[in-house]
Amino acid sequence: MREIFRPAACALSVACLALAISAISTSDALAQAKQAPPKQSAPARAAPPPAAEAPAVKQMALTEKQIEGVLAAQKDVDAITDKIPDNAKPDPKVDAQLDAVAKKNGFASYDEYNTVVDNISLVLGGFDPATKKFVGVEAVLKAQIAQIQADKKMPAKDKKAALADLNEALKSPPPQIENKGNIDLVAKYYDKLAEALGEAEE
Repeated sequence: MREIFRPAACALSVACLALAISAISTSDALAQAKQAPPKQSAPARAAPPPAAEAPAVKQMALTEKQIEGVLAAQKDVDAITDKIPDNAKPDPKVDAQLDAVAKKNGFASYDEYNTVVDNISLVLGGFDPATKKFVGVEAVLKAQIAQIQADKKMPAKDKKAALADLNEALKSPPPQIENKGNIDLVAKYYDKLAEALGEAEE
């Protein structure tokens, strides 16, 4: 599935990287480690600014209704964003389609939908996929590093590159989750959210 980026997603790269990496087997770690944040966004946000300029995630207390709205909207959002070519210029028609999908699923706009997705992704990145418990992004990354180091089948070149990416991610942790209630909500919907927003591809 093709990815389209938005500025706020850059700030989440570590959380999303952890989600992407945790959702796959060790043998695929290199491919996933090099992937970027989630794909939802309008083409107007196709070119993110450098990481240093990325705006901080606007953290909010999530509601069950918002999470259900994201899950309900996801297929329609993907159907629209998957058709957008790489490096596409902003298209008001596409933006209008995305806004319509967001509004149909209980959001004021597509921007609000993205803010909710950013908050969900921030939390998802800290879940251990094996236990489905929140342990924090740092613990998830360290566990993935240990898995890759122990992998005897991964080519040395791939292992070195994957470890470099993960160690780099450890140096730039995402912001602390301000709304601790979000962790319980995301945990309740963990399987559905990981499937809908995860980076792993079949």
